[in-house]
Amino acid sequence: MAAAASRRSLGQLLQQGWNEIPEVLASTGVAFVGMGLATIGCYNYVKNDGDNRRYKMTYVVMRPDDPKAKLIRKE
Repeated sequence: MAAAASRRSLGQLLQQGWNEIPEVLASTGVAFVGMGLATIGCYNYVKNDGDNRRYKMTYVVMRPDDPKAKLIRKE
């Protein structure tokens, strides 16, 4: 009997889980969507040089040939 119960497909397990604990499955799906959006947001932040703040708490000295020196805002 135990071997017959373990031969379920993934779709059958998801359907049984949705019938028994829909809150857990729905919140898991929302969590995966949130992690995906957070990953995209962090990627865009780094790609667009999001840490280039106009005012900082400490001074930063950069050499003129540093690649980051070209990205400094001069507003």
